[in-house]
Amino acid sequence: MPSLLMFLFDWRQPLFPVGLGFLWRVRKLDGNSQCFVSKLGLLRICWWPISALESDAAKPAEAPDAPEAASPAHWPKESLVLYHWTQSFSSQKVRLVIAEKGLACEERDVSLPQSEHKEPWFMRLNLGEEVPVIIHRDNIISDYDQIIDYVERTFTGEHVVALMPEAGSPQHARVLQYRELLDALPMDAYTHGCILHPELTTDSMIPKYATAEIRRHLANATTDLMKLDHEEEPQLSEPYLSKQKKLMAKILEHDDVSYLKKILGELAMVLDQIEAELEKRKLENEGKKCELWLCGCAFTLADVLLGATLHRLKFLGLSKKYWEDGSRPNLQSFFERVQRRFAFRKVLGDIHTTLLSAVIPNAFRLVKRKPPSFFGASFLMGSLGGMGYFAYWYLKKKYI
Repeated sequence: MPSLLMFLFDWRQPLFPVGLGFLWRVRKLDGNSQCFVSKLGLLRICWWPISALESDAAKPAEAPDAPEAASPAHWPKESLVLYHWTQSFSSQKVRLVIAEKGLACEERDVSLPQSEHKEPWFMRLNLGEEVPVIIHRDNIISDYDQIIDYVERTFTGEHVVALMPEAGSPQHARVLQYRELLDALPMDAYTHGCILHPELTTDSMIPKYATAEIRRHLANATTDLMKLDHEEEPQLSEPYLSKQKKLMAKILEHDDVSYLKKILGELAMVLDQIEAELEKRKLENEGKKCELWLCGCAFTLADVLLGATLHRLKFLGLSKKYWEDGSRPNLQSFFERVQRRFAFRKVLGDIHTTLLSAVIPNAFRLVKRKPPSFFGASFLMGSLGGMGYFAYWYLKKKYI
């Protein structure tokens, strides 16, 4: 793990309040009663760590940038509005699709650590309390798969990139096949399992504090739920409590090492299949001047999903086991190329500053909601300045 992130997320360091502690110890008040998430503390833990990006891999060899996505298309009266959370895996995939298509889109951040997805204004958009959600014309779409299908079907034209090949073509069938395969991967289980069992990872970007924090909340979750069952909380419906109990049960399942090893073994088989498919593309197009992607020479939705998946696995500390050890060279080559694409750089940013991109906006949100004292404001600004300085120092040392 990079020394900068270790510094920011170590509880002994002065910048720690701007790190994970800032996110996980937020207390959001609703009137005179504290909201459910503050009491249970579980949902914050389940959502925030679902982040994607890589750790300290070798810097890819210098190469020309891959062709960039089309410049943003202009839809003055029909612009997209996207509600998302930067660290949500589904949100990242939707944002990548929009960026690859070159669409103009107004992005509105919904902070899951601060439970903004539970506020009335957002629940009017999606009672399921989940991101992403898009608004276009009079349509509000909150299902991840439906969003991607809607965007691909609605935004077409000469200057808009198509991510789905022509229906009936072999490439179209391949994209559908790999979309189903990649979307079926239990990414939430990989994420929670790697947080709870870091011994199964190598160079994970997740701070060690996360493991202790999530275990503490899991230990207290059952007691907290029992208390809530006996408290008069009119804003907490039975379906809501039922949902949280199911969520807790899911996390407990993800804590099972044997279950985690089983699904990681299944992941290895999926990656073997993709490695073989990439090898087929190489043989089919040998001698041709074209970039090789999963389903052919054209970059498709399947490549977006594969790139996002590898990105997440890298962040979790699984890349050295699954492709950086030389066992899957085609997969490694694919990942290096996809990271250089304009859309991926725009959406996912620099691999060493991903966590900061989640922390800093939350810090400013907290200040806006509840202005700190003079001392608190001074400390906050000093901390943010320190973060900027150390980020610059670290990146300069690493890359310049």
